[in-house]
Amino acid sequence: MGVPLFQQIRIGSYLLNKRLRGIKRYPLVLMLEPLFQCNLACSGCGKIAYPDDILRKRISVEDALNAVDECGAPMISIPGGEPLIHKEMPEIVKGIVARKKFVYLCTNTLLLEKKLDDYEPSVYLTFSIHLDGLKKRHDESVCREGVFETTISAIKAAKARGHRVNINCTLFSGEDPEEVAKFFDYAAELGVEGITISPGYSYEKAPKQDVFLPRSKSKELFREIFKRGKQRKKRWPINQSSLFLDFLAGNQTYECTPWSNPTYNIFGWQKPCYLLVNEGYASSFKELMEETNWAAYGTGNNPKCDNCMAHCGYEGTAVNDTFSHPLKALKVFLRGPKTEGPMAPELPITYSKSQQELSSIPIETVQQED
Repeated sequence: MGVPLFQQIRIGSYLLNKRLRGIKRYPLVLMLEPLFQCNLACSGCGKIAYPDDILRKRISVEDALNAVDECGAPMISIPGGEPLIHKEMPEIVKGIVARKKFVYLCTNTLLLEKKLDDYEPSVYLTFSIHLDGLKKRHDESVCREGVFETTISAIKAAKARGHRVNINCTLFSGEDPEEVAKFFDYAAELGVEGITISPGYSYEKAPKQDVFLPRSKSKELFREIFKRGKQRKKRWPINQSSLFLDFLAGNQTYECTPWSNPTYNIFGWQKPCYLLVNEGYASSFKELMEETNWAAYGTGNNPKCDNCMAHCGYEGTAVNDTFSHPLKALKVFLRGPKTEGPMAPELPITYSKSQQELSSIPIETVQQED
């Protein structure tokens, strides 16, 4: 697992405290989205589809830090858009680090080497680098040639200055498991601290909808990738829980835990999660937690959620399962996810046909096992 022991202990203590106090809903990671503007136009993302007046909006330093305090999560992920475009981002990051929160600053790296002097290396700061594969695959993913070389140069520069560096990899349709395995080998050779992986989610505003994997195909893909890891007898530095990886491989039947990764952006507290953009907003974190109809979301409960296996929804579930069943988690950690045999059953469909017809997101037919 590509996470320092110091961070594991801090996060584990936070989770244990919540469980001992009997708190059922609590945040693990705050998704702090300071802007939607970006300097790329990736096929699987539609943030820049917003009108120009929205793209010009920024979260202020004060509002950003207030959201961090209000939420109380021990980890802060700062996605976008491209966060490094935000002129006050160094001040926001400095304020989060001063609070001893672990901040993952996401970036496509086009501006990173120019901005490195703005950030002081810290155990609490990690640059989370968007990198979806080797040269051809990544440049196709971001719809621009030459970005891969820029990214590798930026990774090396950040590491040379003592920064923690993580790779954030999203997998889409058409992935070759062997190529993905080679990419993970390459990432490990680069010396990055960790790799965060997730299947692409059918983001409503994305310009291309055929790049997203249906749920069954995601499971098959991850089984094939993990199978190659076992054949290589390598342990890639994937910085996610062993049970989440087991879930990706189709071996766990998990419900989504959307409140574990709440989102605050230029519109407020987004309901119910980072990925669904048309469900409304709350004016405070307390309102988000107490008044969101959480039962209306997640696989089987909402057609928009049926193909989602993203870490922002299911890593929290896996972490809770790890605390409840530590021996099961240890077994998977030592042996790796199961890559053969029947998969765990899907959750039953509870929504009505009319809800499915109203949904604008295409879904696959979910096969139920007895």
